[in-house]
Amino acid sequence: MKQVILCRLDLRMDKGKLAAQCSHASVEAVLKSSEMIVREWREQGMKKVILKVKDEKELLDFQKKAKALKLVTSLITDAGKTFFKEPTKTCLAIGPDKEDKIDKITGKLKMY
Repeated sequence: MKQVILCRLDLRMDKGKLAAQCSHASVEAVLKSSEMIVREWREQGMKKVILKVKDEKELLDFQKKAKALKLVTSLITDAGKTFFKEPTKTCLAIGPDKEDKIDKITGKLKMY
């Protein structure tokens, strides 16, 4: 079991902003997940992996692929009040779910 969080490289977020956006994505995806899945994931250590995508288009492509496999997703759009000047899609959480199911679509991405 694991959760992956895909983050856009083109935004060049500083570490604090990146951490906040990843946290929003992770929590939102967990809140959308079934209790059984979350329990199993917690028992296995709540593995999370942060992966790179190049831009918004690639982020949205992965969201579409994940939804096609019936994986829980959470797309985060920053409000644009601090780091960004306008609302900006920053990252996407997929899962938690079975590792092999998530790896079917994200297995070739590099770690952030």
